[in-house]
Amino acid sequence: MASPGSTADMPSRQTAPVMLENLSKEDLLTRVRQLEAHVTQLRNIVLKGELKVDCKKKLKAQREFDFSKYNTRHIALKIAYLGWDHQGFVVQEETDKTIEAAVFDALLKTRLIESREVSNYHRCGRTDKGVSALSQVISIDLRTNLLDGPGVKQRDGGSAHLRQGDKSTEIRYVHILNKVLPPEIRVLAWAPVEHNFSARFSCKRRTYKYYFPKGNLDLGAMCEASAKLIGEHDFRNLCKMDVGNGVVNFTRRILSAEIKILDERENGYQMCELTIVGQAFLWHQVRCIVAVLMLVGQGKEGPDIIDELLNIEQNPRKPQYTMASEIPLVLFDCDFGDDVEWVYEADWHEDNIRHLQQLWAQHAVKAAMIKGMLDQLDTAKVETESDIAPWNELSAPILQQSEWLTPGNKPRIYRPLLERPMCDSLEDRIEHFAKRRKTGHHTEQSEGNGNGHS
Repeated sequence: MASPGSTADMPSRQTAPVMLENLSKEDLLTRVRQLEAHVTQLRNIVLKGELKVDCKKKLKAQREFDFSKYNTRHIALKIAYLGWDHQGFVVQEETDKTIEAAVFDALLKTRLIESREVSNYHRCGRTDKGVSALSQVISIDLRTNLLDGPGVKQRDGGSAHLRQGDKSTEIRYVHILNKVLPPEIRVLAWAPVEHNFSARFSCKRRTYKYYFPKGNLDLGAMCEASAKLIGEHDFRNLCKMDVGNGVVNFTRRILSAEIKILDERENGYQMCELTIVGQAFLWHQVRCIVAVLMLVGQGKEGPDIIDELLNIEQNPRKPQYTMASEIPLVLFDCDFGDDVEWVYEADWHEDNIRHLQQLWAQHAVKAAMIKGMLDQLDTAKVETESDIAPWNELSAPILQQSEWLTPGNKPRIYRPLLERPMCDSLEDRIEHFAKRRKTGHHTEQSEGNGNGHS
């Protein structure tokens, strides 16, 4: 782009050199008028450039926000997101494609916080790459219009009481944030909370749901196995151990675990859901549990394998197996009892419903298209050595809909879990990381410490 005043902004018409002594008086006057017009044009170009610079300076001045004119308020935000295309919830150094990064970008852009460092921020759960949430909750101090009330903090040296404008109507937090958040991340509600409230430590229970097609799975055996998870157990064989960050206690309490069918479709196309409720979860705990339940549903392991894996005296080392896919996993609810009364803003609640309905319709249409293709293939006439007949008359239904949930190559001969190579024991891992620290090696940072990191 040419800068103001450059020749790119001048008229393209070129004037041939003129010998002034050969011009008449009238021609000289005409030439003077042309030069004056040209000077005026150049002056306008220069002024236009100066105006742009002045506007930029004014815009910068307008962007400076005086936080001292506002108090802060400790609130909880309920956030829903589809995490399929994100690298997890928590901010990471190597990527900005995280839910938390987008949330803080919106908080800063709307001037609801001055900085993350002074925002008194806690998150309820840490979801990994590809995992979604309906009810992720964060607690944070946000700018408020109010001078007092639940959660309101008087700013030291502030002048909120002198500020012009409304001091009795609260900022519409859902409205202002959803205006700038990407469409796959939505704030559902907010709530004023006490100053000592923490989204992480005040949560009484967390609910995860995992969706899967029935395929050829034996749901009865899976239900029997999932019931064995209920209660307080050491889940070191059903999670990814995070010893590098000081997690050495793997005892957690599961309050309920239930599997049910969601619809009445046939031939393995029924959608099912596992709902598992606990006070806290370990790193990859739900995905490891699902992986083992899938083996039970496929008849490769009996329901008693859960008892075996929970018996750490007899089986102190985790057998090697592949976790279930992250795509169907949802942090469905974070329960704070009576400590939180959510405020749903009516217009945005309707908008959030419309938005999710449209997303559902898009994916449902794609699923219906593929199902139609499968139905057509099922009736296609197939040639065999002895006959030509519709496929559904030559073959029993193929029920492989759930196979993709556990990625990786499937061996022809299944090797039972307890006969497989074992991972390092907890004691070996502790010793290993202790040696690494002594030699100056740093471990990967994470928070698999029972705050819903699944």
